[in-house]
Amino acid sequence: MSVETAGGTTGASGSPGGTEGFPGPGAAAGTPGAAGADGYGGDCTCGKCPRGAREGHRRAVAAFVALREEYAAGRGVPAALAHSAGAARQWVSDELALSARAVAERAAAEGASWLDAVWRRTLLVLWAGIGVLVLMQAVTAIGTGWTTPRTAGLAAAVILALALTGAGWRHRARGGLLAPLIGEDNRLSTSRTVAAGWLLLVAYAVLVQAVHLTLVTDAAARETLVDGLELPRGAGLLTVLAVNCAVAVLVRRVVAVRIQGRRLQKVRAERPRAGDLLTDDAGRGSLTDTQFLLLNVAAVSFAVVRLARDPSRLPDLPWAFAVVVVVGAVMYVAGKYAEGGRPVVLSVVRAREPGDLAAPIRIGDDIEIRGTGFVPPGAQGADLLARTVVRIGAVHVHVPLVPVAGGFGNPTDGVLTVPVPADVEPGRVEVRVVTAAGAETNAYTIDVQD
Repeated sequence: MSVETAGGTTGASGSPGGTEGFPGPGAAAGTPGAAGADGYGGDCTCGKCPRGAREGHRRAVAAFVALREEYAAGRGVPAALAHSAGAARQWVSDELALSARAVAERAAAEGASWLDAVWRRTLLVLWAGIGVLVLMQAVTAIGTGWTTPRTAGLAAAVILALALTGAGWRHRARGGLLAPLIGEDNRLSTSRTVAAGWLLLVAYAVLVQAVHLTLVTDAAARETLVDGLELPRGAGLLTVLAVNCAVAVLVRRVVAVRIQGRRLQKVRAERPRAGDLLTDDAGRGSLTDTQFLLLNVAAVSFAVVRLARDPSRLPDLPWAFAVVVVVGAVMYVAGKYAEGGRPVVLSVVRAREPGDLAAPIRIGDDIEIRGTGFVPPGAQGADLLARTVVRIGAVHVHVPLVPVAGGFGNPTDGVLTVPVPADVEPGRVEVRVVTAAGAETNAYTIDVQD
C-alpha cells in the first residue's frame, strides 16, 4: 500500500520516499540526487563540496517542511491508522523524526563543509586587509614622504599576518582563524571574539615598537621610543586587555559550572554564524552581548586611531573609555549568570478532549505536563524536539511530534502531551521530563488507575 504525501510516496514500510532530486531519510547522506549525478553540477547534493552540501541541506529542509505541512493539514496518514488517533499521531511523529534525522545529517555535512571552506576565506580577508594597509600608507605618504614608522607598521602587519596564516592553516579543519573563537556549543563566542580583538591590537602595537626600535639608529630617538613603552602610558590599554581576557575565561567557567549544576541548558548548533555574537542560543537579540561587543568595538577603534596617529608609543586609552568597557564587561558576566534555568514540572493533568467527563488518569490516557524549560534555547529543530523524553515511573516515553501549520504544537517549552503506556504500573508514580540538552526536571507524583 502506498500513500501520497507532499514529501513523496510512502511505501508499505511507512518511510517517506524521496522528492525530486533528493533522496529520502533512508538514503545515504552522501548520495547525489538525480539531477546532480555527476556530483558537482548545478544541482549537486553530494555533501562533499560546499555547494553540494548547501544544496543538499536546502532540499532536505524543503522536503521536511512540505511533509510537516502535509501532516498538519491532516493528509498523508495511512487509512489503516485513521481509526486510532493515538496510533496516527505516533506514526506521524515517527515519520517526522526520520525526516528530521535526514535534515540533521545534511546540516552536519554542510557544517563540516563550511568549516573546511571558511579558513581560506578568512586568510583571503586577512591578506586583503594587508593590501588595504599598503595602499593607505602609500596614499598618505604622498607629499610627506616615506618614513620609518610607516615601514615599521607594514613590517609588523606582515609578521602578524604570517603568524596568523600559519595558525589558520594548522586549524583549517576547525575554521582556520575562527577556531579559537568557536565555543564548545559550535557557536561564535562573544567574549572570545572581544578578547581576541584586543590581543591582536596589543600584539600589533608591540610589533610596531619592536620593528621601529630595530630600524632606528639614533640614540635619542631610541630613548624616546623606550619611554613610550612605560607602564603609565599604556595602563588603560593593558587594563582593558586584562579585563576582557579574564571575562573570556570566567564566562567559560560559569557556563560549564551552570551546565554541570543543571541550571543551564546548552545544545550544539549546526555551525557558527556571525549572528551568534549578538544573539542568544535561540537566535534572539541579546542586550548584554550586543552592548559588550559594541562598546569594545568603539574602544578598539579609538585605540587604532591613536596608534595610527602616533606609532612611536603604545596607544594610550583614556581611563574614561576603560571604565566604560569594564562596566560593559560586568553587565555581560552578570547576564551569563542570569540566563537559562533548570527545566521544572509544575503540574500534571489528564488531557481532556471536548465532551469528555471528569475522570482520574488511567492507562492509555494522554497527560498534559505543564512547566517551563522543556525546549532549551536553540533546540527548536525537529531532530532535537524528538529527543524530549518523559519518564513515567520506570517507563520512558518519547514525546510525540504534533505538527501544526508553521511548526509543532507538541512539544512546547511550557506544555508536553504524552500517552500513559500500558507498561506503567498502576498506583503512585513519578513523572520527570528529560530535555534535548539532557537536563532532567524535578519529580511530580501522579496517581494512575488501571
